[in-house]
Amino acid sequence: MNEPIYLTAEGLERLKAELKELTGPRRAELAARLRAAIQMGDLSENADYHKAKEDQAFLEGRIQELEYIIRNAVIIEKEPNRDVVGLGSHVTIQEEDLPPETYHIVGAKEADPRNGRISNESPIGRALLNRRVGDVVEVETPAGKLTFKILKIE
Repeated sequence: MNEPIYLTAEGLERLKAELKELTGPRRAELAARLRAAIQMGDLSENADYHKAKEDQAFLEGRIQELEYIIRNAVIIEKEPNRDVVGLGSHVTIQEEDLPPETYHIVGAKEADPRNGRISNESPIGRALLNRRVGDVVEVETPAGKLTFKILKIE
């Protein structure tokens, strides 16, 4: 059974654009590289040919992955209820004696912690789900136990 893959509308559009690039210009460029390598002759010792075949396998694998993600994507809708943290929420939290940080709760395929986008499947993301402003949350992370307070949900 296919598991749903949670994406924002923007994330889905980025993946569709990547798929279009890979199935169009990138695939054509790789085909031209392969033709040129084949024309060089003996394929058994042709490094250009072997590299192009490896690149082709990687490209086709990524195309299949993108097609699967797009086919199974569930778009994160803007929730009217901003009383609790859910997928798509922007949550401002604060650890004791540290400045507040804001995170956007997204699906695993869009997670980018360095840019404030954390997965609903991550330890912090799971701990935040269904919580409210004012809640104090404790979570066990690979870096150790964290305790923070939810300041704002948007």
